[in-house]
Amino acid sequence: MALTRPVKAVIFDMDGLLIDSQSVACEALTAQAAAMGYELPPEILKGMIGHTWAVNDHVLLGHFGAAFDTHAMQVGATARFYELAAAGIALKAGVLELLDHLDEVAMSRAIATSSRVQDVEHHLGRHGLVGRFQSVVGQGDYTQGKPAPDPYLAAAKALGVAPTDCLALEDSHSGVRSAAAAGMMTIMVPDLLDPTEEMRSLCVAIAADLFEVREMLRGQLA
Repeated sequence: MALTRPVKAVIFDMDGLLIDSQSVACEALTAQAAAMGYELPPEILKGMIGHTWAVNDHVLLGHFGAAFDTHAMQVGATARFYELAAAGIALKAGVLELLDHLDEVAMSRAIATSSRVQDVEHHLGRHGLVGRFQSVVGQGDYTQGKPAPDPYLAAAKALGVAPTDCLALEDSHSGVRSAAAAGMMTIMVPDLLDPTEEMRSLCVAIAADLFEVREMLRGQLA
């Protein structure tokens, strides 16, 4: 599928898009809930993907009730996540190849994530990738998180590129909504969440992996 207009910069989500971290996060959340005496259903887990803890607190309280200790959940799940991730989190297929292509064509790129910048540095630093992005926009760098457009608008501003000239790459529904609301061409590369009709309407394409995204970008130069 051809892109709808020329791309001047690419803005990446991180979790589930660059690294295979969503499955690790779900395992950590499930284990922490069990340790607290609760069962965390798959549909609630999926509803938490791509959101900040501020949003997920409301998801958890809505499901378990006002007595649920969201602080203990966050602290415990975060600790478990880092224990599971101690050996490193694998890159998603096509990450290196796509970055190599962007280097070849001298195209700017940034990260817009719901995670903290220190988490980006930790996870991507193990792979030596932090320096391959001109900017990293993380939690605390914008007023409202995804699905609001703020993270993507902040990333475009950091690169000095108009949002309409950016291509956003996302795996979550919340992230797709954020990028589309920012006015960016958006490609969804599904991880744990399947594309819906809404996602298809907001995206210029649904890609199987980042290899396919690379071929789309190559196609705009043909």
